[in-house]
Amino acid sequence: MGRETFDCLIVGGGINGVAVARDAVLRGMSVALLESNDLASGTSSRSSKLIHGGVRYLEQGDIGLVLEACRERDLLRSKLAPHIVRAQRFVFPVYDDDALPVWQLRAGLLLYDLLAAFRNVESHHMLSAEELS
Repeated sequence: MGRETFDCLIVGGGINGVAVARDAVLRGMSVALLESNDLASGTSSRSSKLIHGGVRYLEQGDIGLVLEACRERDLLRSKLAPHIVRAQRFVFPVYDDDALPVWQLRAGLLLYDLLAAFRNVESHHMLSAEELS
């Protein structure tokens, strides 16, 4: 690295450093990213370290962003960083007085499974209150 010339030098492989590096590469720049440990290794106090698949963008109708997030998550999990990316189950509680009706949540999660091209570790499923206790 000491003999090469780069367009951009980024110090720190946290979320911001990696995002800036990605953006610079997509713009055709040569990038050197310096990180003393594994990517995102020092951000646990400021970050959940979660690689999400964009399910929250469904409600906003940003299907393109959902597709991009699903593809990137799958690429990280299967090829680029399987040593640090692993599946994590989530429970989304639904209450009787929620603004989002259960049928709409079910439809959204089915759409999410379809948009993820069923590359999710497993498809969603609903649990009753009794099954959770």
